[in-house]
Amino acid sequence: MTHYSDTLFAPIDRDLAMERIGGGNETEVYLTDDRRYVVKVKEELGGSVAVALEQAHELRAAAVTFADCLGPYSLPNYYLIARDNQGRAQIVVIQPFAGPAQALYDLEYASLLPSERAILATQLRDIIRRSLRLYRTTGSMPDLYGRASHSRVERSRMRSMWMLPQRLWSFLVQRNLLRSHNLMAVTLGQPQIVLVDYDPVRRSALYRKIYYLVRWLLFFRDHALILIMRRGGNVPRAEQSQ
Repeated sequence: MTHYSDTLFAPIDRDLAMERIGGGNETEVYLTDDRRYVVKVKEELGGSVAVALEQAHELRAAAVTFADCLGPYSLPNYYLIARDNQGRAQIVVIQPFAGPAQALYDLEYASLLPSERAILATQLRDIIRRSLRLYRTTGSMPDLYGRASHSRVERSRMRSMWMLPQRLWSFLVQRNLLRSHNLMAVTLGQPQIVLVDYDPVRRSALYRKIYYLVRWLLFFRDHALILIMRRGGNVPRAEQSQ
């Protein structure tokens, strides 16, 4: 268990220290001491208050769109601006803690009951349908896959240009919907899948067009994997190291 202390946490946590529980492509993820909320820090955004506020409005608008799209598979997101130890204004996102839950990446599907696999298969197909409906309407969709990072250093290394071939291989081949980092399975009672990342793709219009087109094509592969999972087969493991 690793704790980090920062004035960023002042609006949420009295002792300014939180446990780091994960990280993504652009985000550090922490858990409050009472284990009620997940706190996400967009470390590569922000700067001045004006810039951070504009970016926060952008992120919140995308989150509302994606949450409306996914309906029962979504979580509420709350945005605030806070200053870090260096005096930079940063965007902080707060979500209710979805635990006890597991990322689909870590889920052992073979150990589930047939009825539980059937529920997950139905939910995943519905998530795909909802995402495609949004894609047809707006040309975008939520990131259902995600990528994990074990530290700030690792995240920085993975974003470097010399890691581009590995990132492309991971994007096109290794990652699949049933080994998602962004979809969590809440395991109390009937299994329920929820999305935990609501960030838009912040790249050029051409990049986004290609990105979402490829995602649309990869859904055909995911449908096949869902069928295999539903019948009790093993689901390929995504990348073992980030």
